[in-house]
Amino acid sequence: MPLHPQCAAFLAEAAKANLPEIAVMGATQARATGHTPRDFSGPLRDDVSISTRYITTPTADVVANIYQPPGAGPFNAMVYYHGGGWVLNYINKYDAQLQDMAVLTNSVIIAINYQKAPEHKYPTPFDDCYEAFLWMHEHAAEFNVNPAKIGIGGDSAGGNLASGVAHKIRDVGTHALAYQMLIYPCNGLNFETASYLANADDYGLTRNSMKWLWEQYLNGPADFNNPYAVPLSATNFSDLAPAVLITAEFDVLHDDGVEYAEKLRSGGVPVTYKNYPGMIHGFFNYGSAIDEGIVARKFLAESINNILQA
Repeated sequence: MPLHPQCAAFLAEAAKANLPEIAVMGATQARATGHTPRDFSGPLRDDVSISTRYITTPTADVVANIYQPPGAGPFNAMVYYHGGGWVLNYINKYDAQLQDMAVLTNSVIIAINYQKAPEHKYPTPFDDCYEAFLWMHEHAAEFNVNPAKIGIGGDSAGGNLASGVAHKIRDVGTHALAYQMLIYPCNGLNFETASYLANADDYGLTRNSMKWLWEQYLNGPADFNNPYAVPLSATNFSDLAPAVLITAEFDVLHDDGVEYAEKLRSGGVPVTYKNYPGMIHGFFNYGSAIDEGIVARKFLAESINNILQA
């Protein structure tokens, strides 16, 4: 279908700022221009409390938000990894989305503000994210969380981190992972896919920007075949947690998501997949301007609930 009118209007409004792409701006300026109102993703809720904790990872004490749904539990849980190309963004931009997801999935949600590239390249952001998952298991009783119903999720670079963490959880084999929720994940280094070429410019996230972001995160060729860093490079997709995966039609990462869903299925992993026609990269975060960013939460939550109730 054609580009959704709300997406077209969003892109037109963004273009008025006349900002150079991130590869030209660099990390510091891009971060400075990325601070949006807390309700940019949609209305905030009064029934989900937000508190702050610090999670000790191998290299830092990292701040995390805890989204606590109403009631006494028992609860499910999700550890969430935000998007931003491993370089940008922060957990408070996700308050509206994660408050809704907490209620819709009856989950305590932990969102970790992992350390960012290029100052902290792989494996530092990845290690922060894996440690946050372990932290949720260790603190399950404190939050009245069923440790058998803890999942992980993320969007874009956060989807990459969630995909990699799912592989490590499987490989280590000491903790249960209920599911992985992957929102237009950037999981591979093939910049010649049909979606990279068709959506290279004019739809928000550009092909050139995505190349630059990967360069900030990885240390070079030594990381290219590491499934924790580049999940599409994995050779073993068996015994991974069930996946919920969505893509956007006008997104350079569309084909990454499709290919990753296919590889998961090839390994025998149950996959719930949905493409969003007419949508652009990042729509999950643009709920105040793009209605589907809010609507998508219901599909994600219903898919997660189906997994948890199986």
